[in-house]
Amino acid sequence: MNHSELAAFLKSRRARIRPSDVGLPTGPRRRVPGLRREEVAQLGGLSADYYTELERGRGTQPSAQVLAALARALRLNGDERDHLFHLAGRRVPPAALGPTAHVQPALLGLLDQLTSTPAQVITDLHETLVQNHLAAALVGRPPAVRGPAASFVHRWFTDPDARSLYPAEDHPHHSRVFVADLQAVAARRGRDTKVTQMVAALRRRSQEFADLWDTRDVALRRTDHKRIVHATLGVIELDCHSLFSEDGRQRLLWFSAPPGTEGATQLQLLSVIGTQDMTPSANELGQPGA
Repeated sequence: MNHSELAAFLKSRRARIRPSDVGLPTGPRRRVPGLRREEVAQLGGLSADYYTELERGRGTQPSAQVLAALARALRLNGDERDHLFHLAGRRVPPAALGPTAHVQPALLGLLDQLTSTPAQVITDLHETLVQNHLAAALVGRPPAVRGPAASFVHRWFTDPDARSLYPAEDHPHHSRVFVADLQAVAARRGRDTKVTQMVAALRRRSQEFADLWDTRDVALRRTDHKRIVHATLGVIELDCHSLFSEDGRQRLLWFSAPPGTEGATQLQLLSVIGTQDMTPSANELGQPGA
């Protein structure tokens, strides 16, 4: 790991980004046009102290997840992102695969503009790459895991808790849609080891998946009407839209509701609640053992 070069590179990339480029207010007291250190940390989901240590050429070697988050926060292109990994002494992961994938700049730019509606960028295997605060409030933050479990489709068929996001009566619909979408992805990727291993594992672990896979139904999930279970707001009915990257490996998802509907009102409330847990505690409910 080259501490000094990594520090200099981070500082140079931070200096070139205007706050307005990433949806931050300019403010009257900025001494330089670029981002502040704490703003980069905020955009990357890191502590300000940790990022400051990196820019000072100190601290521990950042993980691949941290480097991927910094690449997104600093809006690095593909070559810059690879350079960041090299300076940090980490193996450069595939550009479009897995939870450390480099988000397509066009999708990331659009995500920056979607400030009033839940939105996130995922891979074609439904691994969440980046999300805005409203998406985190609506569907929750993805678990910090690697491998097959990073895929929501994998968790859908192997982890019962993943299904709590949707009402039970909607589960058969989502199962069919997930499998039909994965059929299309598998065909496009061809003999991709990651996909074939995922399909084989799901066939072993889930009879539901195996039965649906054998139907050979295929359809990319472009739009859908969803009912999402929220701990505070109850069931929220929304339309989900998808915009695909040119190579089809990444998707920008955003949620909307027609004006005047209950869903639209709930989205407005969601922006106020954010990620706070507003459910009553056991003590507030007068339950024993509180």
